[in-house]
Amino acid sequence: MSDLRILSDAHIPELPNRYKGKVRENYDLPDGRRIIIATDRLSAFDVILTSIPFKGQVLTQTARYWFEETADICPNHVLDYPDPNVVVGTRLDILPVEVVVRGYLAGTTSTSILTKYRKGEREMYGIRLPDGLRDNEKLPEPIITPTSKAFDGGHDAPLSGAEILSQGLLTAAQWDTVSRYALALFARGQKLAAARGLILVDTKYEFGTDKDGRIVLADEIHTPDSSRYWIADSYAKSFAEGRRPASFDKDFVRAWVTERCDPYRDPIPEIPRALVEQTSKVYIEAYERITGRTFVPDLSGATVLERIRTNLKPYFS
Repeated sequence: MSDLRILSDAHIPELPNRYKGKVRENYDLPDGRRIIIATDRLSAFDVILTSIPFKGQVLTQTARYWFEETADICPNHVLDYPDPNVVVGTRLDILPVEVVVRGYLAGTTSTSILTKYRKGEREMYGIRLPDGLRDNEKLPEPIITPTSKAFDGGHDAPLSGAEILSQGLLTAAQWDTVSRYALALFARGQKLAAARGLILVDTKYEFGTDKDGRIVLADEIHTPDSSRYWIADSYAKSFAEGRRPASFDKDFVRAWVTERCDPYRDPIPEIPRALVEQTSKVYIEAYERITGRTFVPDLSGATVLERIRTNLKPYFS
């Protein structure tokens, strides 16, 4: 593994209005287009832990597959792909609601329905779940569990549809459209995943409005970072035994860190190269299983950043 093939930073001085997120770097062009570069950074515990070779290319190309497979369901922000790590899209006003669709009683975070269900909660996100569900059980039907989108770095908070409307976060027409799009996208995702021997368990969507007020799908869709996938032929046995089904488990790094320190309070030790390489293989495997395509790393250019700079020269002002 060469460090030259890792994209840890995507600073391109010739492009304007840079915004550096945890994983992606954005540049807003004067004409209303946004250049989004997916780096190889791996974020957890509110910090960047390390960078994973080819992660940015995997995320961009997996999202590309899904944007193309769902373009008939709803409009998306994509305009062009000038580089394997880059999408050029329409700049949107992102809606202040993150839409999470769940098909199973699963999850580990404080906002997950499994965490809440284990605590005895049955009413959540404006929905009532039946008693007697087991960990990782398929829900009677997919549900939307929206959260407020914390633009200021705060924590997302659970919402119901009624709260979204009463707080004026979305109009009734917007919420209806977002809900309809999200459930249709998830149904398409589950259908295509099943054909690949996968279960799309849950996922998050981000929507925005364009200059005409249309609701448009943004960010990424059905990638290993935004979605939970299980290996379908592991489900029945694992569920019967009360275990979590096999998945594209990218939590090696997270688990390795938590075994060695409190990541929110202590300095985080350097991640071993073997662990980084193992995680890279998981991302590549995920791409190939999800899309049914062979992953071909783009090795052109002396470095990944040099290749991207060359491919983005037409966008320099």
